[in-house]
Amino acid sequence: MPLASMTGFARLAGSRGDLRWTWEIRSVNAKGLDLRLRTPPGFDAIEPAARQAAGLRLHRGTVHATLTVDRPARTGVARVNEEALAAVVAAARAIAERLPDAGPVSIDGLLAQRGVVEFVEPEDDLAERAALEAAVLADFSAALDALVVARAGEGAALEAILTERLATIETLTANADACPARRPEAVAKKLADQVRALVGTGVALDPDRLHQEAALIATRADVREEIDRLVAHVAAARQLLGEGVAVGRRLDFLAQEFGRESNTLSAKSNDRSLTAIGLELKAVVEQFREQVQNVE
Repeated sequence: MPLASMTGFARLAGSRGDLRWTWEIRSVNAKGLDLRLRTPPGFDAIEPAARQAAGLRLHRGTVHATLTVDRPARTGVARVNEEALAAVVAAARAIAERLPDAGPVSIDGLLAQRGVVEFVEPEDDLAERAALEAAVLADFSAALDALVVARAGEGAALEAILTERLATIETLTANADACPARRPEAVAKKLADQVRALVGTGVALDPDRLHQEAALIATRADVREEIDRLVAHVAAARQLLGEGVAVGRRLDFLAQEFGRESNTLSAKSNDRSLTAIGLELKAVVEQFREQVQNVE
């Protein structure tokens, strides 16, 4: 399967009746999966299902999902407060008895009193509400699919870059293995020259001790083990790239191993040409590691 990146973007719009909504989903790098969901008031109930849907499609990344809803203006429903109306009517009758010449009380006047008539939002139909939430969640699922496609496109570009870096690491490792400075005769000559320089100082030196120290130096300078490990790591990385599904963590571990071996190789080098190869190898390994940080 193709490699997937942790970066991507998707946008999807939907509607039901006179209500319209838009999902926007962005994802960036992260160690694990972190869904940060933002919904307008009244849509909190969809969060558990949205998290489950994201967990089924994505393995890593910080995912910012935002739902915006365009609601039409809703006309309130008039409701008469019977208790308040009764109190106003009783007060009006009491005033009429005390002031018979005040004139009749109109219905408009009674309803205009504060608290007699209230305007309330119409109650949602439960079945319609459930259908609306199902439609919003279906569009979230479709937006997730689009995000997966976008991350796969980024992943294909990443795979090409990582494959190229691995090829360069492989070439540099082979160059280090074939470096003339690593040949036994070259190592022996260099050690012999150093021994002659020491003997030429006139200081009394034990020949047997010199031989032992020279052998120890040669052993410590041998990079055979580092080269073999680098070759093995290249093969392991290529195998992971072939798997393609959520291999970012394992590739990150291999990138650290690449760095460790290239650092050791450079530290052991006792020749300018091998040191140059080691420094170039470290630079390419760092480029590999940086790109691996984007892999899911």
